[in-house]
Amino acid sequence: MGTWKTRGLRGSTLEELINRTNESYREKKLALIQKIPTPITPIEIDKTHRHITLAYFDMKSTVDYIGAVQGIPVCFDAKECSSDTFPLQNIHPHQIAFMEEFEAQGGISFIILSYTEKDEIYYVPFDAIHGFWKRMEEGGRKSFTYGELTEKAWKIRSHRDMLVHYLEQIQMDLDRKEKEETHV
Repeated sequence: MGTWKTRGLRGSTLEELINRTNESYREKKLALIQKIPTPITPIEIDKTHRHITLAYFDMKSTVDYIGAVQGIPVCFDAKECSSDTFPLQNIHPHQIAFMEEFEAQGGISFIILSYTEKDEIYYVPFDAIHGFWKRMEEGGRKSFTYGELTEKAWKIRSHRDMLVHYLEQIQMDLDRKEKEETHV
């Protein structure tokens, strides 16, 4: 049997896994993370089937998720990649700016990146994303590879009802940042 794929549902599988994980975190009082809806203005509505057939985005969205983990502000975006190369065009300049400002306010910013063909999900800390972004701005490659990423990111595992258990990686990120601050 063949597989059914549509460009319209890209990212929805990862986001559903994250949404379920976030619900589990909330129930266990570990974190409160919310999906940020992208505001749209409907242009055409099919009144018979009660759905929007044409709309435009009201404004640029910041990131997919925002919230707090044990008192620490966090924000992140969920991305999927079907090859070994992730194009940086999938991250927008206003998202980089928002994540940078969020970190400057003492928050943690990151991307959860799913390599769909490998069935692997990674936590990519903002400083790694920022490094790839700066390289591109300086005329370097406009993407990063799976190999480059796995040196700078951490694989996320599933654990019971936490299908994308990223809290462990947030702790690793916090520990790393604290260690860097004490060595400065």
